[in-house]
Amino acid sequence: MRIGIDFGGTKTEIICLDSRNGKELYRQRVPTRRGDYTATVLAVRDLVQQAEQTLQRKGTVGVGIPGTIVPETGLVKNANSTWLIGQPFMRDLSKALQREVRMENDANCLAVSEATDGVAEGRSVVFAAIIGTGCGAGIAIDGRAHVGINSIAGEWGHNPLPYPVVDMESKELAEHPGPECYCGRYGCIETWISGTGFRNDYMRVTGTEMSTHDIIAAAKSGAPDACAALQRYTDRLARSLAGVINILDPDVIVLGGGMSNVQSLYSDVPEVWKDYVFSDTVKTPLCQARHGDSSGVRGAAWLWGRDEVQKVPV
Repeated sequence: MRIGIDFGGTKTEIICLDSRNGKELYRQRVPTRRGDYTATVLAVRDLVQQAEQTLQRKGTVGVGIPGTIVPETGLVKNANSTWLIGQPFMRDLSKALQREVRMENDANCLAVSEATDGVAEGRSVVFAAIIGTGCGAGIAIDGRAHVGINSIAGEWGHNPLPYPVVDMESKELAEHPGPECYCGRYGCIETWISGTGFRNDYMRVTGTEMSTHDIIAAAKSGAPDACAALQRYTDRLARSLAGVINILDPDVIVLGGGMSNVQSLYSDVPEVWKDYVFSDTVKTPLCQARHGDSSGVRGAAWLWGRDEVQKVPV
């Protein structure tokens, strides 16, 4: 069987899949042991051992993390779960479980999941974006995560927002320099099109603080300020994804995360991105992740392909 772990800042989830048909055999979610690296390794080990004891089966193990592994050192970098940074998490977990463990960025796991048995099944090049509190993306090519020579392939959210809007009265760039990002720069795509960015934009323009959910609900009911905010968001997302199409030209773009539940995006964004893609025709489908919140943990399990064989301890 294939065992997947989705390691997040607040929760850690495990899933066990039948390696032949992807059927879910087991699932459990527990609070993440925050701030204690050794406890984190032991907690993940215990989750795997408990699942295997329950099912009386052994499996391969893949882990999705909110960061990435530096190939040259095996150490974690760029992790929101900061206590993992600089630690040999994959190596230590492999030692604890006495088998090879594969580990990838959680957005790459989304891409792998949807390419394996999700909405992008059968597609060669898949770009998958997680748009929630933050904004990240991953790339899968022929069902495998594409990491890149610097281990940052898919770091879409930390590029500047393309084609910044000009204020027609002042003739100045209305979207420049843009909101400050935690990376230290201004105007990153994440600051505009994450759920947090959407909420902050509404507050900047209206002076009223509302939750992302409430803004979307207000837009559905026709509230002018909310409709305008969603229109701005749609345009910014379209511009951001047009850049992906111009560079990567993927076979499909998949959205996950909280903002992926806004159904109008799937019809409206492709209409808008036509104005920004360098092509007279744009055939790229924009799709919602089939497995929803489960895509990350399923993708971690599928870091080991259906036909791969690994010797695991008895």
